[in-house]
Amino acid sequence: MTDFRVPKLNNNDTSYVLVEWLAEDGQAVRDGEPIVLLETSKATEEVEAPADGVLRRLLAEGAECEPGQVIARLLGSADEAAGESAGEPARQAAQEAADEAPGGPQTPASPGDVSGVVVTAPARELIEAHGIAMERVYALGRKVIRRTDVEELLGGQEPSSSPAATDDVPAANDAAGNTAGGDDDAQWITLSRAQQRTAEVVERSLREIPAAFTAMNVDVTEVLSLARDLTRRLRTLVGLPEMVVKATGGLLDRFPMFFAQPGPGPRARRAATADVGVTVDVGRGLFIPVVRDTGNRPLAEIAGDLVGFRKTALTGSFRERDLQGGAITLTLHTHDGIVFAVPIVFPGQTCALSLTAPRSEVVQDGSGFAVRKTATIGLAYDHRYINGRDAAEFLGELRTALESPARFLTENG
Repeated sequence: MTDFRVPKLNNNDTSYVLVEWLAEDGQAVRDGEPIVLLETSKATEEVEAPADGVLRRLLAEGAECEPGQVIARLLGSADEAAGESAGEPARQAAQEAADEAPGGPQTPASPGDVSGVVVTAPARELIEAHGIAMERVYALGRKVIRRTDVEELLGGQEPSSSPAATDDVPAANDAAGNTAGGDDDAQWITLSRAQQRTAEVVERSLREIPAAFTAMNVDVTEVLSLARDLTRRLRTLVGLPEMVVKATGGLLDRFPMFFAQPGPGPRARRAATADVGVTVDVGRGLFIPVVRDTGNRPLAEIAGDLVGFRKTALTGSFRERDLQGGAITLTLHTHDGIVFAVPIVFPGQTCALSLTAPRSEVVQDGSGFAVRKTATIGLAYDHRYINGRDAAEFLGELRTALESPARFLTENG
């Protein structure tokens, strides 16, 4: 018999949600076969069987689980002969494990034709906090209701469906515009699970990393023109972020410390490849998927990766491997009007870049004037490993590459 334990999927979460079993109870499974789908704060991950055996599930769908927790067993023929295979003992073990899960026992949402719907503990907490009618939850038509599903409902919720408009909570406002009920639930905004994890990372960064910041303006007129031409030729979206990712990857050999992983003592581990994390936020939470080996791969592949990441962000179906292993992070602040942004240096990295939206500037051109496009690239860096002079040189090389894009693309593929 082999215990099937929850693996540690990332360094930020202390618990996950068991979204779905991919194999039936009592089914024979093979080593390496996906058998369960777990949800972290940022991703969903298929977890594989560690050995051959007959699956005995010990935790219900929708329950929370912790790294290291036994959620199933894989039985061999000897175990089955000993009577551990099927029947009431297995079902009782599954119920006991569900009752002891971090989220408590997980029950179907309601009787009738929705009896197969499972509502996870975090989702139920949000439903109760906001007084959402369960009929609206069932109308989603999903087998497992997760917290992100409830957040989706809240995003389109009409004011009349909020707790402040029910019979249980006074809806009248005083002269100052405050709810008469005082400190009621309608006055509180609950952070999503993903945002809570983001908050934890930001707090850790500010607590542990003595960061400094330098910014530089870049003339992006030529690189934007080239990007439009490449979009037509490559038949995939190429914009300024794609160009910055590619240019950043070309700096690994000259600036290894900017891609290094801080280690114990006065050392940092070199990165073998320039793996660049890029922020993606389409309204379902902040994700930082990683573009691999940006220094050696062609621009078309990098652009394809970023297009795929944006599509995946719409469904929130990232895998943990999409989000892990970044050597440096690029945070995008490309809404019109943003001229300056200071990124957070993520734990495990030495620096992070920020990129603002291109903006028009009038400059003197000979005896006349011309309009050019400029953007600001910022660099936040761990001052224990990188000094201001190094940061300025790094940004200067990045600016040179972007202001002569045809040359750097020729040199770097």
